[in-house]
Amino acid sequence: MGVVISADDPKWIEPFSGLTEVQFGRLVTWVRRRGGDVQRGRPWRLALEDRVLLVATYWRTNLTLRQVAPWFGVSKSAADRILDHLPPLLAISPARRPRKDTVYIVDGTLVPTRDRTIAASSKHHRNSTNLQVVIDANSRLVVAIGLPLPGTRNDCRAFTESSIDRACRSAPTIADGGYQATGLLIPHRRRRGQTHLSPQQEAENAVHRRARARVEHALSRLKNWRVLRDCRLKGNGVHQAMLGIARLHNMALTG
Repeated sequence: MGVVISADDPKWIEPFSGLTEVQFGRLVTWVRRRGGDVQRGRPWRLALEDRVLLVATYWRTNLTLRQVAPWFGVSKSAADRILDHLPPLLAISPARRPRKDTVYIVDGTLVPTRDRTIAASSKHHRNSTNLQVVIDANSRLVVAIGLPLPGTRNDCRAFTESSIDRACRSAPTIADGGYQATGLLIPHRRRRGQTHLSPQQEAENAVHRRARARVEHALSRLKNWRVLRDCRLKGNGVHQAMLGIARLHNMALTG
């Protein structure tokens, strides 16, 4: 057998989890408090630290479990049990009541997904699911992620159908022009008969674009996790992966 990956050796932690050794330790403590050490049938073959790292490695590399399991010295079935148990415990928590000065930004992203029950052929003729993501405009932390919808669903409909609108009720929320009639803060558009926007509207749109770029940067960082580039997970697997990756993203930002 080749080299076996373990959280006991810190050199494996950051490349596969995106976290420092200290941040990873905090993550493991969090998962343990949420029931990460609870046994389901047979005893776990790996310590909790290694199980968390296995899930992160699977998300980071998007290799099959048959490929990832030997890296941790376990069978595919043992790795499958871990992937079934831990992702819900890694998910970000529901958004707390925001401060008075909080502003949110929402945007949708397409995740190529092989499960056709939650996907549809969208851009580039790939089966994708639409995931709505809300971030805090100041901290750039992910606040909430909507339920997955077929990739053909436009953002205006996905905003309500994914239930992400509930997270946006407690703070002003910025969005792009695709969110018309949602009550969100969208850019100014020329009205009928209007040849150009006023200088004030142009200036406000420029501020709006700079703010909205923050959610685009966040989505780009989330997609550094390759499972979000071609997801083989079925059912709610893609949603759980996105929620767990959001926690890793948030922890990396908060230090």
